[in-house]
Amino acid sequence: MASSALSPAVVAKLRESAHGRLVVLTGAGVSADVGIPTFRGADGYWTAGGRNYQPMELATRQAFLRAPEIVWSWYLYRRSVCLATQPGDAHRALVRLAQAYGADATLVTQNVDGLHRRAGSPPERTFTIHGDIDRMRCLAECGDEILDVPSAVPVVFERGRAVTAAELEHLRCPRCGGMARPHVLWFDECYDEPRFRFESSLAAVEDADLLVVVGTSGATNLPSQMVDLALRQGASVVALNLDPSPFTRRAEAHPAGAVQFGHARDLVPAAVEVLLAARGAP
Repeated sequence: MASSALSPAVVAKLRESAHGRLVVLTGAGVSADVGIPTFRGADGYWTAGGRNYQPMELATRQAFLRAPEIVWSWYLYRRSVCLATQPGDAHRALVRLAQAYGADATLVTQNVDGLHRRAGSPPERTFTIHGDIDRMRCLAECGDEILDVPSAVPVVFERGRAVTAAELEHLRCPRCGGMARPHVLWFDECYDEPRFRFESSLAAVEDADLLVVVGTSGATNLPSQMVDLALRQGASVVALNLDPSPFTRRAEAHPAGAVQFGHARDLVPAAVEVLLAARGAP
């Protein structure tokens, strides 16, 4: 995608910060561009026992304690959607960026779909601050292991079906035998460093010359802190989003900010081309 997809203001902001340290923050817009429904969208509800549940009802620890079979069924369906989807142009462009920047670039993602990982983003510099839907961990926290969902659990999981008792047996902690849970950050939980790289994400922004925010509404705490910190620290902030959001408004109102509206699949490759050209990278 040519840099002409970007406004002169965005191109200038990218070029002036291209030789420094970079943090990219991605949200649901990057995934929506490859066909994954947004978490709060119309496809987010789940029906069980004749009742429709909204995502915010199910994505809590309390909901899991009350009805683990319903919550696991919903997550296994969402997991099947994610695993059936391939990384897109934005994911692949960010892999190129990581390869060129090395330790000078950090990717922070709110997305739990694993698409950045599957595209090839380096795990040591990719912080999945809301978890990964293809992973699980012990509910009782008997250890720190974050495990892959076992291969015995079906990859294809039809919408509306309930997890079976046999499948639930596979969704257990191999250490203590207790119930495992999806490795995601629920609404009634807090960010931490060991699981969700809370301090590392803020530290990366504190050292950054440029923060590029892509496809996120700014509805969660850590991303909001990251944008505020970048602006306080004097870093440039480029917001690439389909629609106006709290982040685009903050960037528009600040001398260090620049905004472009459009799809991540178009804007991210264009931004990466500008950054790589400014650095003289292939």
